[in-house]
Amino acid sequence: MSEEEIKTYGAEQIQVLEGLEAVRKRPGMYIGSQSSAGLHHLVYEIVDNAIDEAMAGFCDHIQVKILEGDIISVRDNGRGIPTGIQPQTGKPALEVVFTVLHAGGKFGGGGYKVSGGLHGVGASVVNALSEWLEVRVHREGKIYEMKFSRGHVTQEMTVVGDTDDHGSEIIFKPDGQIFETLIYDYAVLEKRLREQAFLNAGVRIELSDERIKPEGEENPHADMCYEGGIRSFVEYINRTKTPLHQDVIYLSGKKEGAQAEVALQYSDSYNEILVSFANDIHTTEGGMHETGFKTALTSVLNSYGHSKKLLKDDETISGEDSREGLTVVISVKLEEPQFEGQTKTKLGNSDMRSLVDGVVREGLATFLEENPAVGKAIIEKALMASRAREAARKARESVRRKTGLESGQMPDKLQDCNERDPSLCEIYIVEGDSAAGSAIQGRDSRFQAILSMWGKMLNVEKARADKIYGNDKLYPMIVALGAGIGAEFNIEKLRYHKIVIMADADVDGAHIRTLLLTFFFRYMRPLIENGYVYSAVPPLYKLIRGKQQRVAYSDEERDRISAEMRADNPNAKVEISRFKGLGEMDPHELWETTMDPETRTLRRITLEDAVLADQVFTVLMGEQVEPRKQWIEQNAQYAVNIDI
Repeated sequence: MSEEEIKTYGAEQIQVLEGLEAVRKRPGMYIGSQSSAGLHHLVYEIVDNAIDEAMAGFCDHIQVKILEGDIISVRDNGRGIPTGIQPQTGKPALEVVFTVLHAGGKFGGGGYKVSGGLHGVGASVVNALSEWLEVRVHREGKIYEMKFSRGHVTQEMTVVGDTDDHGSEIIFKPDGQIFETLIYDYAVLEKRLREQAFLNAGVRIELSDERIKPEGEENPHADMCYEGGIRSFVEYINRTKTPLHQDVIYLSGKKEGAQAEVALQYSDSYNEILVSFANDIHTTEGGMHETGFKTALTSVLNSYGHSKKLLKDDETISGEDSREGLTVVISVKLEEPQFEGQTKTKLGNSDMRSLVDGVVREGLATFLEENPAVGKAIIEKALMASRAREAARKARESVRRKTGLESGQMPDKLQDCNERDPSLCEIYIVEGDSAAGSAIQGRDSRFQAILSMWGKMLNVEKARADKIYGNDKLYPMIVALGAGIGAEFNIEKLRYHKIVIMADADVDGAHIRTLLLTFFFRYMRPLIENGYVYSAVPPLYKLIRGKQQRVAYSDEERDRISAEMRADNPNAKVEISRFKGLGEMDPHELWETTMDPETRTLRRITLEDAVLADQVFTVLMGEQVEPRKQWIEQNAQYAVNIDI
C-alpha cells in the first residue's frame, strides 16, 4: 500500500452516525434483515415491550391489528410509557424511548426485573425504520400523543384528552425505503403471538387483520389466552398425536430471582420435539436450560426403571431413547440472560442448567412415584426405542456386509459426477428410469449426479430407523449422500451441497416430493436447515409456432407467451401441448428447462418453524385419518388444476 493511499484514509473518513441514523444505515444489525423477516420483527419489538409489562405484572391484554396499507397498531393495558422529564436529557421520557438507542427501563432503576427486550432498542429501532409512527399513552388521567417520521419528531408530546384507562398504543407504517416488502403475513404474526400467549399464562393477546379482503373472504381474527400456560402449549403441539398419558406433566421451581417451567408429554410418535425459551425469546440453538433438562430426564428414568425392576441390572436408557416421542416446552426467566451462538439464540447461563436439572430431578421423580402406570409406559417406550436403535445398527451393518458398501462402493442407480468438492456438486433425485435416462444424457456430468428412484418409497412417518436401513428405495440414497441418518448424521460428510428433488408436476410427483421431504425432515433435518434441499420446477407446457418453441411453467405464463408469439399476427396458430411427465422430455429439453443453472428454476426448501413442520408431516403422513381429512377439507380450496 502506498503512502498516498494511507493518507487518503484519515480521521475525516471515520463516520460517527448520530442518533437513529445508524439504524437506517445498517438495519440488518438491529432487526436481522430488510426482508419479510425483518418487517415482521418490527411488530415483535413493540409486542415484546408489552410482554415485559405483562411479565412485570402490569398488563394482561395486548391487541395487535394489521390495518389497511399494512399499518400496524399495538395497544396494551400496561402502566403506559413514562411521560415525565428524563433527567439526563431534559426531554420527555416518551421522546427518549423512541429516539435514543439503548434507552428504556431495562438497565437498572427497578423498571423491569425480567425482560425479553433486553437491548432497549425496540421502540427506537421501529421508529427509525418507519415512514411514520404515532404513539398515544394513557397515563395518570391524561392522553399524551407524539408523532415521528423516520425517527425524527414531527409533533412534540401533547396532551390530547382525559382518560380513565392506562396503557400505550403505537401505530406505525414500515418504511418502503428500507424494506424489500411491506406486506404483512397474518399467519406469521399469529404463530409468534400464540407462542407468547402460551408463555405468559393468563395474558390475552388479540390479533386481527383489518385489511380489505376480496368479496366473500373473512377477515381473520385470533383471541389467544391460555390459563394453562406452557401445559397448553404442549397440548397444542400434540393435538394431532396420540398421547401416551393423558395429562401433561408440569414442573416448576425458583432460585435466586430466576424461575424455570417445564411441561412434557409423551406420544406414540417416534420423534422428539423440544422447544425452549429464555425470557420469552425462542432459544432455537438450545443452551444450558436444555442441557439441564436432558441430563436430568435420562438420570430420573434410569433410576426409576431400576428401582421398580422395569430395567434389568445391566440395562440403561440412553438420552436419545429417553426422548423418543417426547414433546417438551422449557421456559426460564432470569435477570441477566447471556445469549450465544451464531444467531444469538443459545442460552449460556450455567446456573440455568442446575436450576432446570434440579426442577426436573425432583419434580419428575415425585410424579413417577405417584403415577406408576405412566412411569411404566414411559420406560417401556424408551426400551422399545433402545431395541429399535440396536436393530437399526444391526440392519445397517448387515446391509453394508451384503452390498460391500463399507469399501465405498456406490449404488447401481447412481450416476455420479466428476467433481469431488461437495460445495460444487449437485445431485438430482429422479423418479422413474425414463426420466432418469433423459437426465443422465442431458446433464453436465462435471458437477451433476443423477440418482434414479423407482416406485413409491417408504413413508418414514410410520417407521423406525431399523426399517429404513433395509429399504431398497431409501438405502441407496443414504449411501449416495454419504452423511448417515438420525443421531449419526454428519453434515461434514455430505457429498453434495445441492440436493434436487425432480418429480412430475402432478399428484404422483407431489406425493413423491412429500415422502422425500418427510424423510429429510425426520432423519436428515440439517440438510433443510442448511438450505441444501431444492425442488426442481419443470415446465407444464410447450408452445410451438413454426420453428419457434417456448415453454411455460404456469397457466398464466402459457397465456402470456401465447399472446407474445402471436404479437405480429393474432390469427397465427400456436400449438400448445402439456408435458405429461419428465420422462417424455428429450435430454436437450430437460437440460434447457430444468437442469441448466443459467435457465432453470429451483425452489429451495426452508424450515421457518420446526414445530409447524412437525405438525404438518404428522397430519399428512401419520396414522390418524381424521386430522388429515380435516386438513384436506380446510385446504381443498387452494388446490387448482390438479391432474388426477
